[in-house]
Formats: sequence, C-alpha cells, structure tokens
Amino acid sequence: MGVRRKSREFALQILYQIDLSRENVRDALELFWQNFQVSEGDREFSDKLVLGVCRHKEKIDRAIEEYSANWSLKRMSKVDRNVLRLAIFELFYCHDIPPKVTLNEAVDLGKKFGSEKSGSFINGILDSISVSINKDGSRTKKTD
Repeated sequence: MGVRRKSREFALQILYQIDLSRENVRDALELFWQNFQVSEGDREFSDKLVLGVCRHKEKIDRAIEEYSANWSLKRMSKVDRNVLRLAIFELFYCHDIPPKVTLNEAVDLGKKFGSEKSGSFINGILDSISVSINKDGSRTKKTD
C-alpha cells in the first residue's frame, strides 16, 4: 500500500474521531499518534490533510451541501461525510494531486470503511464537484 493511501486512511480515522467526539483537532492528532506508530511520511501527509480539512471545513461543507441533492450533512453517515471532506480538501487545495487520483482514492475509502452504497454516493458528489473546477483550480459555482 502506498504512503499516501495509508495516510488517507489515518486522516479519515482522525476526522471520524473528531466528528464523533467533537474533540479539538490538535488533541485528536496527539491522541491518535500516541496510539499508532507510523512512519514520518505517513504522519506528515495525514496531518496536512486533517489540519487542512479542519481549517477549511465551512467551505468544504458548503460544497458538500451544494452538490448533494436532497442530502444534508447530518443525514450522511460519518464515514461518507468525512471521506467527502477529505477528498474535497484535496480537490480544492492539493493541486499536486490529480483530481482523478483523489476521486479514486475517495471511492476506495468509502468502499473500505463505509456501506455498500458509499462508493457510488461519494463518486456522484465528487464527480459533480470536480467537473465544476476549472483548470486553474477555481470553482464555477458559489461556495467561496
């Protein structure tokens, strides 16, 4: 398994923990890393993802609400919601990661940690969002 794939799994677990416990992001990161020994590369990318999602959560959540017809954030499973947050952060702010890679990784995370319908649910929302992103990274719909 690649470094970034494992890092995304760690990031998803930390985001899920924060979503469930409403814990402070720094405390959640510290608690997680105290209990799991991982390589510096895994930890570094995971931290970047978690901190980025938390820093831009309002904008990311607005995008999810905008593109998830008839689904509020509260109705989504915690796994699906956090996979979407993670992937949207990558789409909006990690320009070194090709959008196709982000979408594939998110669908795989949904399939691994979510329900049998998670992969297609996540794919549908992320596909719509990725289509609306211009080549320069700006968005065509209003969620800024």
